[in-house]
Amino acid sequence: MSFALSAGVTGLQAHQKMIDVAGNNLANVNTTAFKASRITFSELLSETIKKASQPTSTVGGTNPQQMGTGVGVAGITPNTTQGNIVNTGNPLDLALEGKGYFVVSDGQQDIYTRAGAFAVDADSIMVDPSTGYRVQRIGSLGESDGFQTAGDSDLHVPYDVPMPARLTSQIVVSGNLSVDSTFGTVQTQLLSSNATYTSSGATAVGTTLINDLDQTTSGTYSSATITVSGYEHDGTALVDGTPLTVDGTTTLDDLVSHINTVLGATNATASLDNGQIRITDVSSGYSRSDVKLAFANSGTADWTEPAYFEMLTVGGDEVRSVNIKTYDSQGGKHVFSGAFVRTDTPNTWDMVLTSITGNINEITIANRRIEDITFDATNGYYTGLGGSDPAEFVINFAQDPSNPQTINIDFGTIGKLNGLTQFAGNSTAVTKDQDGYEAGNLSTVSINKEGIVIGAFSNGIKKDIGAIKISLFQNASGLESVGGGYFTTSANSGEPVATQAMTGGAGSIHGGALEKSNSDVATQFVAMIQAQNGFQANARTIRVANDILRELSNLIR
Repeated sequence: MSFALSAGVTGLQAHQKMIDVAGNNLANVNTTAFKASRITFSELLSETIKKASQPTSTVGGTNPQQMGTGVGVAGITPNTTQGNIVNTGNPLDLALEGKGYFVVSDGQQDIYTRAGAFAVDADSIMVDPSTGYRVQRIGSLGESDGFQTAGDSDLHVPYDVPMPARLTSQIVVSGNLSVDSTFGTVQTQLLSSNATYTSSGATAVGTTLINDLDQTTSGTYSSATITVSGYEHDGTALVDGTPLTVDGTTTLDDLVSHINTVLGATNATASLDNGQIRITDVSSGYSRSDVKLAFANSGTADWTEPAYFEMLTVGGDEVRSVNIKTYDSQGGKHVFSGAFVRTDTPNTWDMVLTSITGNINEITIANRRIEDITFDATNGYYTGLGGSDPAEFVINFAQDPSNPQTINIDFGTIGKLNGLTQFAGNSTAVTKDQDGYEAGNLSTVSINKEGIVIGAFSNGIKKDIGAIKISLFQNASGLESVGGGYFTTSANSGEPVATQAMTGGAGSIHGGALEKSNSDVATQFVAMIQAQNGFQANARTIRVANDILRELSNLIR
């Protein structure tokens, strides 16, 4: 009877634990990312009453006679299968679909969790708001932009760090330039892209003294001159052998007359129109005319010469105008108006800047035109620049006059049709993209499947802020729970292998979602019924054994 009593007791104890496990699973049926546990039983060591014997020549062998001593708990193991993923709408709620674990730090050690209900604290660090544990990142993503600090593994969400402005350094153009259409307009240039010559606020006329212009500061004149430079219609350099002498009696008519002298009667003509100096080519078609004025004075008077001539119409056998918004080093916006012009050389084009909005300090003639953009005569693809000029514009903006801004122009890959092309039909070339932007602040964040935190800024730019760290374990069931949905490594879990989502079996990350508990109510109810039946059966064993012992004791009465 002692075996029956002790076995029954072990059965009661084992099934009590089975009920405890089922009860805990049911209690956490709505706990984020909870993993239900299962209990397994094994029999205890049996007592051998009689050993087995081997067969002989006359009799067969006999089996051992053993008496079991009860049952014990063999293991309580978490079920690490995937829980259902539900959308929450909160972009910082994260769910893992795979075998990985999020990594957070309590300031002393890394801790692992599947519960991704994260937020951003007052220091702009992504944390678990219920504990303050900081979410960890992996790699150097975001460091070059100043969003993350090298050597600091906490994931910083830069609501507190504005994105600095970035000057435009490259413009990408694409589309077709027509090989057969004809333009043939006479080129007209307008002196000063953003100002009209005025005197005391009124529009200047030909007889207005240069000394009286609002663009002139008062002072003395000593060997003062205005020199004309640039190119004629055919690209021949202009020669100003005798610059215009400037003193207190020099008028705008004098300046216009001097420009006409340098241009020559067969090249172009200069005139004053509503306070603006206009230079118009005599001949139509492709033109390289460009003029620049330079004022020099040993005295104290100063005249603000125009930064460049704005082109009202562009001379070319075919002209395709393009526009794009660009940015200077302080994030100031400028609209570049340019034009592709087909030259007199077959399959060859120029690109010229016709005007620029904003405060321009200077743009030289050489730096506003890209020459000899060539195309294959048969297949129409871009074949590079025929001349020595680089594919770039250089502009001196007023806010930073000592650092001219170089803007490279990407016409596509030589020998490919992935940029500019030249075919028959309409010209469709456009400026497709540029890499500058104004300063901005972080507006919203989102997280993609790779665990990359993407920030959308007020200037319309999206940037990769950082990458969430994921850890894998050889035996995730061996992790030790420390409560709150957190785990630490154990002797049998294996060391964590740091990685990023979508690599090495870590799984993908769902932003704006959470993983539900994988504890199934129906399964746990069945487990409780089984535990109850087992407990009742073992209790009945003890009762029967007790009744037999009582009956035995009654024999001596």
